[in-house]
Parts: sequence; C-alpha cells; structure tokens
Amino acid sequence: MKPYITPIIAFTALLFALISTGTMASEKAKSPYAGQESRQIKSLSAKDVDDLLNGRGWGFAKAAELNGMPGPAHILEMANQIDLDKDQNAAINSLFKKMKAGAIEFGTKFVQLEKELDQMFVNKSITPESLATQLKKIAKVRSKLRQIHLETHLKTPAILTQHQIVTYNQLRGYTKGAEHSGHH
Repeated sequence: MKPYITPIIAFTALLFALISTGTMASEKAKSPYAGQESRQIKSLSAKDVDDLLNGRGWGFAKAAELNGMPGPAHILEMANQIDLDKDQNAAINSLFKKMKAGAIEFGTKFVQLEKELDQMFVNKSITPESLATQLKKIAKVRSKLRQIHLETHLKTPAILTQHQIVTYNQLRGYTKGAEHSGHH
C-alpha cells in the first residue's frame, strides 16, 4: 500500500463518520410530534376528532373485543356471515343506536374539553390548578365514553349464539381469543 493512501482512507472514514453522526444527531433531535403543532387540537388528529364526533370506538372496547365479546358495529357489518336472524338484527341495531348516541354525546364533550385544554396552553392562561381541574373533567368524560363502549360489548353476546360468537371471532382473526374465552 502506498504511504499516502492510508491517510486518505483515514480522512475519508473520519469525514464519513462526521457526516453520518451529524445527520443521525439531527434526526434524533427531531421530535416524533413534528408537524402536529399545526393541528387544530394538538392532542387529537383529524381522524381522532372525526371518530369521536361520530361515535366510533376509538379503541375503547379492545378489552372486550379481544377477549371474545363482540360489539354491535362489527356484528352488523358481518350480519350475513354470522347468520343473524331478523330478531337478532333488530336487537343488535337497537343496541348500536343507543351506544352510538351516547358515544357521540360524550365524544363531543371530550373533543371540546381537549380543545379547551389546548386553548389554555395557547393563551398561556393555564395554571397548575386550572390544569388539574381540566384534566379531571377530561378523565371523567373519557371514562364515561369508554364505559359506554364496553357496556355495549357486555350486552351484545347475550343476543348471539355461541356459534355466532365463535364465527365472529374467527372472521375477525381472534381465534386465539375465542379459545381463551372457552368458545372452541
């Protein structure tokens, strides 16, 4: 090897390391929240707001759903595949409408409270006391919203046969969950 090649290789390696480290450092410094500062409500995406205002589940009923207790929305979507009869369909529809009305009411309240919290930060009017008060309001509404969804999942299986529940869980890809809940 020629004597001048080693320093060139060393310099190239050092330069590459510096460029790589600089790039990686700037990537690490960039927040995963970058871009979210332009949201109308910083803590909620547009999809979150849409889901909440329209009574969608927002993942609140996963504890029931993933443990073999279906909810009415997906049951209605799969009515033909799980052979819902006319009476079952009417009962599930009724349950769904009641759940959706409550979810819209409390979802709307939740969005409003999050918007108020966001505005408190925007206006720099927030204090530890007002923060605590607002968070208690948000937690109470969020809890009620989740309760609405979970209670509906508690009521839905009583309308279905065991076979329909097993079929539902299989169609949703929860065969393991169905086995664990005793529905083989």
